[in-house]
Amino acid sequence: MNFGGLKLTPPKVLSLGFVILITAGTFLLSLPVSSVEGHISFIDALFMATSATCVTGLAVIDTGTQLTTFGQVVLLVLFQFGGLGFITMATLITLVLNKRISFKERILMQESMNQNSMQGIVQLIRRVLIYSLVIQLTGAIVFAGRFMMDMPFGKAVYYGIFHSISIFNNAGFDLFGDIHGPFSGLTRFVNDPIVNFTSMILIFLGGVGFIVLSDVFDFPKRKKLTLHSKVVLSTSMILIVIGAALFFLLEFNSTLKPLSAGGKMMATFLQAITPRSGGVTTIEIPLMRESTQFLMILLMFIGAAPGSTGGGIKITTFAVLVAAVSARLRGKEDIVMFRHRIAKENVYRAVTMTLMSLMLVVIATMLLSVTEKADFLAVLFESVSAFGTSGLSMGLTPELTTAGKVLIIFLMFLGRTGPLTLAYALKPKGSKELYRYPEGKITIG
Repeated sequence: MNFGGLKLTPPKVLSLGFVILITAGTFLLSLPVSSVEGHISFIDALFMATSATCVTGLAVIDTGTQLTTFGQVVLLVLFQFGGLGFITMATLITLVLNKRISFKERILMQESMNQNSMQGIVQLIRRVLIYSLVIQLTGAIVFAGRFMMDMPFGKAVYYGIFHSISIFNNAGFDLFGDIHGPFSGLTRFVNDPIVNFTSMILIFLGGVGFIVLSDVFDFPKRKKLTLHSKVVLSTSMILIVIGAALFFLLEFNSTLKPLSAGGKMMATFLQAITPRSGGVTTIEIPLMRESTQFLMILLMFIGAAPGSTGGGIKITTFAVLVAAVSARLRGKEDIVMFRHRIAKENVYRAVTMTLMSLMLVVIATMLLSVTEKADFLAVLFESVSAFGTSGLSMGLTPELTTAGKVLIIFLMFLGRTGPLTLAYALKPKGSKELYRYPEGKITIG
């Protein structure tokens, strides 16, 4: 693929697209019109633009009080493009203009949606756009109706649109409260069923991936789901149920204690779902027990599904690793999921993805432990949140040094593009090996 004489592979184009979005966002947020005070430092503008484009939600300035409406709309556009993917949004423009989609563009679509084939890719993109629009519009209407109880009509509509798009795209930005204060995020709605259930549904739909959504909508016609959808949905439900049960047990006599029975259940399930890259919370994370905070770290590291608005190593990667361990413990050679054998190539890819991600988080945590004056768990939490594009925070992000902000920016970018995608984008063109070395023996375990 040629761009200005440069040969770019699809992974390079996707990575470059995110860089262009971040650069444009940084410029716009640096303008006086974006800030209430008339100025945002370059590093803070870069941080916020990266966080929005990579649909993370970590913030060094408060979105609701320190950004003007223009600045907030800039963030909204960035996490809409970042969540759906700039390739998807570019396709929307192409379809609206009734232009022909070229073969090269179809290759980019295939890469951006993590598909193995170009067959039906344009139809899938169309469905993604329709589903996203309908889901976000529905969420905006529900939120606006609820916010009208507390604010004027125009403001309620704006807040409804902003939070629906933010939560569906797993961006995690909100317009309520000061990030330094005790009521940041959606904590004031901890007992509100409308806000809680709408948020949970939007996070879940954004996190399972557009491939799964398309498959589910086709289920009445086809009467079956693909293996990918079965793995994503089953693993998602298992993680939500286990996460909710553990959160309830750990926090029952802590942060959940003052809540009503209904409030306890809503808070429990929202906190089990939101680490999957949602980024919104109704319980102050610094007030949680350390065991609960570590549980959220594990859930953030796993993340959402491939082809979704979320990050992390991905649910399918985690599921394949668990299946591989289970098969090995039972002495089975084949890894089987829902009566389908998983290719060894996918297992190698899952192991590679997990190890690369783990190394990135470990290195970033070590460096942040040097640059920041904070407890180790808080540093680890922030690192995993940035990599998993979750956006949850124990309060360290607003206090980051310049070096710390640069590290988190790097982690957010890698978390959204994916370590393997970036590795493929940066690797030199490979050449065919002309010989193989003899097989060696090594003791494992």
